[in-house]
Amino acid sequence: MMVRLLPIEKDFIYSHLLFIAICVVILVIPFPILIGIKLFILVLNYNLLIFLVGIIRNYSIWLKLYFFVVFISFFQVFPDWYLSAQLNILVFPDDGFFKIGTVSAYMLGLWVIPLFIICFISLRIRERDSVNKAYIIATFLSLIIFSGAEMSMWVFSWYPQNVILLFDHLAVYIILPEVILGLSTFYLFYKYEVSKFYVKIILAFVVMLLYLGAANFFYFLIEKIIFG
Repeated sequence: MMVRLLPIEKDFIYSHLLFIAICVVILVIPFPILIGIKLFILVLNYNLLIFLVGIIRNYSIWLKLYFFVVFISFFQVFPDWYLSAQLNILVFPDDGFFKIGTVSAYMLGLWVIPLFIICFISLRIRERDSVNKAYIIATFLSLIIFSGAEMSMWVFSWYPQNVILLFDHLAVYIILPEVILGLSTFYLFYKYEVSKFYVKIILAFVVMLLYLGAANFFYFLIEKIIFG
């Protein structure tokens, strides 16, 4: 039986097809622009696209989710800064864009992309099926999307060092923390969707702490205890 897509689902698909087209134009066509500027343009385009679709179409849940993952993305600068500056296991090379500490500043908005996709799809699964299936989907999408990013972003931006790798580019220690990031983002948004604005900011900070703690724990477990 074919599932009939709702308008919000169609807008999600069309928005991301448009963003993919923008990515192809910016990254494939050899514009004389430094890669850091290109990535900033893409991050800005995605955030503006998602925000404007939510405003124009008056999607309340869309905008609530967007602002929640924006807060998380802002806070995610701290784990990246810690991993790169303190543990020296993550590198943000000079890419033509300014940095916050050791972290390229476009990272402030880059985490919005995977987290919005993971949570939106999981929320639709919850509406169409069950919350338990939504948790499974959130876990699976987090694993696929974040692992894919870790294995491909070295071409454009950050890359791991001084850690055990899979397929030359995927740091083993970060796999579960990133799954926890995606799953906790969906869980807390689902549970506190109708909460006040300041509560969402606190929850976004909690998500960052969960990710930072998990990254620390699994780095210590894998790199120092198991293979140390």
